[in-house]
Amino acid sequence: MNDLDARVAEAIRYFWITRTKQSENQGSKTGQRDAGHRSAVTGGKHLDGFVELCRDLLVEAGLPEAGVYWNKRMELPGFFRAEKNWDLLAVVDGHLLAVIEFKAQVGPSFGNNFNNRTEEALGNATDLWAAYREGAFKPSQRPWLGYVFILEDCPKSQSPVRVKQPHFQVFDEFHGASYAKRYEILMTKLLRERLYDGASLLLTTNDGGQDGNHKSPSDEISFRTFAAGLTAHAIAYARLQ
Repeated sequence: MNDLDARVAEAIRYFWITRTKQSENQGSKTGQRDAGHRSAVTGGKHLDGFVELCRDLLVEAGLPEAGVYWNKRMELPGFFRAEKNWDLLAVVDGHLLAVIEFKAQVGPSFGNNFNNRTEEALGNATDLWAAYREGAFKPSQRPWLGYVFILEDCPKSQSPVRVKQPHFQVFDEFHGASYAKRYEILMTKLLRERLYDGASLLLTTNDGGQDGNHKSPSDEISFRTFAAGLTAHAIAYARLQ
């Protein structure tokens, strides 16, 4: 993974450039754009740089390329629902090896979207592990579950958010925490509660992101740590074959 930093920077650059092109293209075709920044999200391709990077990491670790799914056949059975369409799967010889979800949030609105993303992350993991417990992926051993999140680094995501506590006190770590800090808390807790095996939070500004600039709030939720865990899991399986 000697060139990992450069590859992540390229994925960040692709994220911002693709968002800009999607927003411009929708406006030119329809004469109007979706409310806010939704036009840059409805295109659905802005995170492909990270999807392809994780696919490459799995293949370089020894998994067959045919066993890594990222643009079709993405469904897995759930426990509380029939199935979910994930962003990247590694399924080799009938064994589910890795499952990864990629999400992003760009301003100007962070409030409602933060709660939605939190509920999605918790719900998806809970559903997957319940399905695994009930034997939905037999004969697979425990798969590696990962979550990658890209957040715009801007004044609104970095400003303290007032908490509401009409009946009971919120936990201390949320007092004065910005949305960026709340995402850091979320990702860290997802790991420490073992809901996810790997979680990475990448902060990037609109201007700097065009050049691939980014940062993580801690090594624990950096992409390098995420990639190391994913690669190690794939290598361990490949060596047994």
